[in-house]
Amino acid sequence: MSIDFRHARTRPGKVDLVVLGATKEAVASDGVEGVDVSPQFMSGRGFEGGLGQTLVVPGAGRATVVVVGLGPAGDVDSDAVRHASAAVARVATRHVRASIELIGAMPEGIDVAEAAEAIVHGLALASYRYRAYKAEPPRADLETVTIVAPGGKATAGAVARAAAVAEAICWARDLVNEPGGSMTPNQLAKAAKAMARRQKLKVTVMDEAAIRSAKLGGLLGVNRGSELPPRFVRLSYTPDGEPTGRVALVGKGITFDSGGLSIKTGEGMMTMKGDMGGAAAVFAAMSAIAAVGVPVAVDAYVPLTDNMTGGDATRPGDVLTIRGGTTVEVLNTDAEGRLVLADALVLASESAPDAIVDLATLTGACMVALGNRIAGLMGRDDAFLAQVEAAAVRTGERVWRLPLPDDLRPQLDSKVADLKNIAGGRYAGASIAGLFLREFVGDAIPWAHIDIAGPAWSDEERGEVTPGGTGFGVRLLLDLLTNFEASAT
Repeated sequence: MSIDFRHARTRPGKVDLVVLGATKEAVASDGVEGVDVSPQFMSGRGFEGGLGQTLVVPGAGRATVVVVGLGPAGDVDSDAVRHASAAVARVATRHVRASIELIGAMPEGIDVAEAAEAIVHGLALASYRYRAYKAEPPRADLETVTIVAPGGKATAGAVARAAAVAEAICWARDLVNEPGGSMTPNQLAKAAKAMARRQKLKVTVMDEAAIRSAKLGGLLGVNRGSELPPRFVRLSYTPDGEPTGRVALVGKGITFDSGGLSIKTGEGMMTMKGDMGGAAAVFAAMSAIAAVGVPVAVDAYVPLTDNMTGGDATRPGDVLTIRGGTTVEVLNTDAEGRLVLADALVLASESAPDAIVDLATLTGACMVALGNRIAGLMGRDDAFLAQVEAAAVRTGERVWRLPLPDDLRPQLDSKVADLKNIAGGRYAGASIAGLFLREFVGDAIPWAHIDIAGPAWSDEERGEVTPGGTGFGVRLLLDLLTNFEASAT
C-alpha cells in the first residue's frame, strides 16, 4: 500500500481533492456544509445523499470537491463509512493529495476513532490493484490522504493503526493474487520469514526433513504428488507487557489445489491459487499485530504445500498418519485442506493455548450454504465463539455460525483407519469438515473454525473489495486478538 495516511484537525494547505460527506437528511434540507450549492442543484443531478453516491461540485481554488453520500443519519456506522470511503477511492483517480472531511458530517455520538479507521480501510482497500504482471504504466494514484477530524493522539493513533491493518490486508491480497507457479510453498515461507524479521517476531520454517521428523503425516501425504517440497511455518509474538492470554492461529496454506488424483475441473482450478487464503490472512495479521497493540501472546502454525497429481500422489484409499497417531483413510484427495490442518491443530494444541482459531478456504459446501460474502463459523465453547462473532460485527467481516452435530460424527468412521476424510454423502459438507477438524483439537481448548472459502475471493468489485484475493479475516483476527478474554475455566 503506497498511500500515506495522516490526521489533522483542519484541511491541509496543498490538496488537489477535497471530500465532504452528506447524509440524506442534510441534502434534503439545508444542503452540505462547505459547498455553495443548493439542495436543488444536487437533486437535479440525481444526488440524494444515498450511501456511496458521489457528486463533483464547484469549489474554491484548484482542488476538486467531491461530496459522498453517507445514507440516512440513523444508519451511519463503521460499515457505512467504509462503504462511502470506498466509493471515494473510485472517483479519486488522477488525484495525489486528498483531504477527507467526512466525520464533521456524521451524526452526534459517532466514535471519531472508529470512523477514522473505517475511512482508512475503505479508501485504502478500494484503491488496491494487483499490477505485478500488467504491462501498462501505473496510473497516478493517491499518495497522501489527510483525515480531517477532531481529537489529538487518540485519533492520530487510530489512523496509524488502521493504515497498518490496511497495509497488512493489501499484502495478504498480494500473496493470494500471485500465481501458484511462483507463490510456491518455499516462496511463501520466505515471504513470511522476511516479514517476521521486519516485525521482530520469532519464526521457524520447517523443511521437508523437519516435517518428517515432526511426523506431520497429513502435510506429507498431500505433498506426495508435488515436485515442490512442503514447508511448515511457525511464528510467535509476545506483547511488551504481561500477556493477558495466549491464542494459537492456524492457516491453511495450499498454494495451488488441482484436487490431486480426485482432480478438479478446469473451471474449478481457475482460482485455486487462492487456496492459501487462510495462510495469507494469518501471516498478514501477524504482520500488524504489534502495530495494533495486541495484548495477548500469539503463535501461528501454517502448513504449506500444493496439491498436485504427480506419479506418487496420494491415492484414494491410502491411509495417512497425522501427528499424534490418528490414522486417516483418504477417500477424496480434493479434501486435502483438512489433512494439513489436522497436523497444525495437533501442534497448536500441544502448547495448551487459551484458544485456537483456524482460518481456511475449506469447503464449497460452505459457499453453497452462505454464498461468497459470509464465512462459516464452527467450533467449541460458546463464549469464545461469541467473541469471534462480536469481532465480525465490529469489523464488517461477516460470519454465520453453523452446527457441529454429534450425530453426524459416525459418518467419518472408517473400516480400515481411525477416520476417513469425507463422509461420502452430499449433505452437510461444511459441518462434516468441521467435525473432522474437531478430532485434532485438544480436549477442552476453546476453538473456532472459520471457513472462508466464499469471502476469501471475489470476482467483482464491491465496497472495499476488489477482484481477486480479498484478505478476508485479517481485520477479524486482529480485532479478536485485541479484545480476547480467556475463559475462566
